[in-house]
Amino acid sequence: MSTPSRNAAIAVRDLAVVWHPCTQMKDHERLPPIPIARGAGVWLHDFDGRRYLDGISSWWVNLFGHANPRINAAVREQLDRLEHVMLAGFTHEPVLELSERLIRLLPVGLTRCFYADSGSAAVEIAVKMSFHYWQNRGQPRKRRFITLSNSYHGETLGALAVGDVELYKKVYQPLLMDVITVPSPDCHLREPGMDWEAHSRRMFAAMEQALAEHADEVAAVIIEPLVQCAGSMRMYHPVYLSLLREACDRHGVLLIADEIAVGFGRSGTMFACEQAGIRPDFICLSKGLTGGYLPLSVVVTTEDVYQAFYDDYLRLNAFLHSHSYTGNPLACAAALATLAIFAEDDVIARNRGLAFRMKEATAGLADHPQVAEVRQTGMILAIETVKDKTSGERFDWRERRGLKAYEYALSQGALLRPIGNVIYLMPPYVITPAQIDWLADVARGAVEAACA
Repeated sequence: MSTPSRNAAIAVRDLAVVWHPCTQMKDHERLPPIPIARGAGVWLHDFDGRRYLDGISSWWVNLFGHANPRINAAVREQLDRLEHVMLAGFTHEPVLELSERLIRLLPVGLTRCFYADSGSAAVEIAVKMSFHYWQNRGQPRKRRFITLSNSYHGETLGALAVGDVELYKKVYQPLLMDVITVPSPDCHLREPGMDWEAHSRRMFAAMEQALAEHADEVAAVIIEPLVQCAGSMRMYHPVYLSLLREACDRHGVLLIADEIAVGFGRSGTMFACEQAGIRPDFICLSKGLTGGYLPLSVVVTTEDVYQAFYDDYLRLNAFLHSHSYTGNPLACAAALATLAIFAEDDVIARNRGLAFRMKEATAGLADHPQVAEVRQTGMILAIETVKDKTSGERFDWRERRGLKAYEYALSQGALLRPIGNVIYLMPPYVITPAQIDWLADVARGAVEAACA
């Protein structure tokens, strides 16, 4: 009897004890999890000598490659000083430096940082804080939220409630608060001949109507700026954000920008809101914040919001929300190193060249008979596959075409994990032009595999 491979042996051990996220575990009877031994740059290496180009940045978190020497050094240095201390009643230099640096980078007026440990937690904080703000301001009727169709904000109950991806939300609907959902400005759905800006302006009418009708009961609007990532990478024009900021101000409603996925250079600017020249009342950040190293998130808000909670304790106006690992020093050290790379390497400018190369390398796919659209915002590129290009008919979800694309990419040595029928590229920023060309070739093959 042959000895099983190292990968196979580890996969067997894994399946005996680990329940994986966002996974129907029965799928692993046919497609076992891939054990990863180490990472280096854009590559993930398994135990059997194979490697995979991380084309989706390990769920959008890895910005500067695996085992980045500069981030490694920063975490090691911090490890010898302080690994963790609670942030209630205590503080430490890494969280101070990170807060100061973020405030300098973000739109003017965002001045207060509240930390957590995941994107969903950040959204929960922003939802709770915006609700509580109006309670403290003596307007208890303002307790509802407006969100966009097809939006995704995380998978804790509050985050699920303000999202609109049925796959994640439907089963938990009885547990969720009621929200007001307006149609997304998703430019994939624009009429033939209409450009992105015109469509986004047109779709704002529904948001304006919702605000006009419900402003007296709405605490906040929550939005993913420019790209609805988990909602099949659907995209829209920055003008929608400009219109929304003005309308929220006019109607007296707070604005939450969920930049967990699109922040830190993914959209083509450091933060997506920059492209509209707006300042939200809350911005939620996570994923790329630590370069993909350690769990960390932050909600940055205004002095006005902060002051609504600043009071004598006996008035019970404090924001009594906490996470054990809030502002962890190791995670903050990784975040500081990540921001230092942005500053020292002129990353945003370099990314413009990489984004253009992604566009060029995939340009031919737009002519594929089963590709409805190739769309791009910065370092996010999505390929929408369909059953029939003329009618726009989609593949039946039960056919699991995305899984076929995923398996094909793995066979070629690339990690691409489609969202439904959408194959997307969201690589680390250290990818080379030649690696982009190769990844685009894999994506072409993945399209063929998915549509066969």
